[in-house]
Amino acid sequence: MPTNLAIDDALLGEAQRIGGRKTKRETVNQALAEFVQRRKRRELVRLFGTIDYDPAYDYKAARRRR
Repeated sequence: MPTNLAIDDALLGEAQRIGGRKTKRETVNQALAEFVQRRKRRELVRLFGTIDYDPAYDYKAARRRR
């Protein structure tokens, strides 16, 4: 899906150099993938401490069953 974007050439060049990518396309795709991954991680971190565990659950007994 071709898309025309007005991207800061200096910023793109720096990202390309730091990321070690040869093309602008690879650089943008890498940046987008990292952006999505970071946002997903942030959502997981937000969930920490929101799960209630069963105090009667015996994880050691579950390990012995394997």
